[in-house]
Amino acid sequence: MAARGVVVIGAGQGGLDTAAALRAKGYEGPVTLVGEEPVLPYQRPPLSKGYLTGAVGHPELTLRPESFFGDQDITLVTGDRALRIEPDRGRVVLASGGFLTYDRLVLATGARPRTLPVPGADLSGVLTLRTLADADKLRGLIEGPPRQVAVIGAGFVGLEFAATARGLGHDVTVIEAQSRVLSRALTPQMSRWLARQHEDRGVRLLLSGELAALRGSAGRVEVVELRDGTRLPADLVVMGVGVLPRTELAAEAGLLVGDGVVVDRLLRTDDRSIHAIGDCARFPSPHEGRHIRLESVQNASDQARCVAAAICDGPAPYSAVPWFWSEQYTLRLQMAGLTAGHDETVSVGDPDGARFSVLAFLRGRLIGVESVGRPADHGIARRLLATGAGPSPDEARSPGFDLKSLAARAASSGPGRARAAEREKLPAHT
Repeated sequence: MAARGVVVIGAGQGGLDTAAALRAKGYEGPVTLVGEEPVLPYQRPPLSKGYLTGAVGHPELTLRPESFFGDQDITLVTGDRALRIEPDRGRVVLASGGFLTYDRLVLATGARPRTLPVPGADLSGVLTLRTLADADKLRGLIEGPPRQVAVIGAGFVGLEFAATARGLGHDVTVIEAQSRVLSRALTPQMSRWLARQHEDRGVRLLLSGELAALRGSAGRVEVVELRDGTRLPADLVVMGVGVLPRTELAAEAGLLVGDGVVVDRLLRTDDRSIHAIGDCARFPSPHEGRHIRLESVQNASDQARCVAAAICDGPAPYSAVPWFWSEQYTLRLQMAGLTAGHDETVSVGDPDGARFSVLAFLRGRLIGVESVGRPADHGIARRLLATGAGPSPDEARSPGFDLKSLAARAASSGPGRARAAEREKLPAHT
């Protein structure tokens, strides 16, 4: 039995960053990080891109070398699962039979891929992409001769995998139940532009298409069948229809859950000794004015640092501006803020040259910016959204407007602010 301290369940980006941030802030008590997978903590974004092509290997995926955990006096438990939480005793029972006691517990349990309850979903050749083991299976299948690939779902993972598979020479069809790609994440303008990039590269997009069944023989998938009767040959099907937060441990422990583990603005559950972060947490966003759940590296890392600061320095509300990115083909899409619910958009730049941004407004207020090929716009947008500043739609439409010029004009009211905004770049891909 470990001495009491901080136990972190989940060894993904958020879990690892929590443990690292605790030590960076001088926390001296025991820190234990528990991960189900039998490997060192690794980054997930490359799994749908560089890892599948072989451009990124296992060493590059690993977030920290094994020596880091010894050097930082962090106990790393891999290949074991938290079976249950006993809040009244302040302990976590492990599937291996052991248990860990805690003063503070951090749930960084992440999410699991959704699947569709259709006939044939259990056929061989039907896969999801979330873990390193998933990626290893897919990598073995797409390294060979050309395949007929069907991707179910035009979300980030689905489109990133589609781009990777197409780049390797496979025949790719993406089937999306909504009327446009990334409909919940992007403005219609950016969604349409991105769809064209896929179609121009030979990907077939079937929008408003609803999966009915997967058919095959000898236990292997061969056909995708849609509800309108369309039948598509496919010897590899990748389900990219979103994820579900892993809340089972929290629910069984009596914590409040609802599309995630519900936390307050300090990322605490209704048991004040237990925090939740990352993909599994539903938190009050000061930018949205409601509880939301975000699935991103940025959110997991920022919340990890927030929780570590709360444990070491005292409580501080979580208020980071959401930002995201996605790499498809040679394109890098960057997003700052959340554009869902906008009522007006303005585009600046050159969409034909893949160097433009879409500014989204709600009742005249800037709420999000989507950028391709304009990294400075992304950095400036994050700064503007953090301060509640930003142009009006009319100003954004004025001849010659761009976010750089706005930042430059702001320099007189905040010395150096605009120059810093222009210099700000997206951190290295992780």
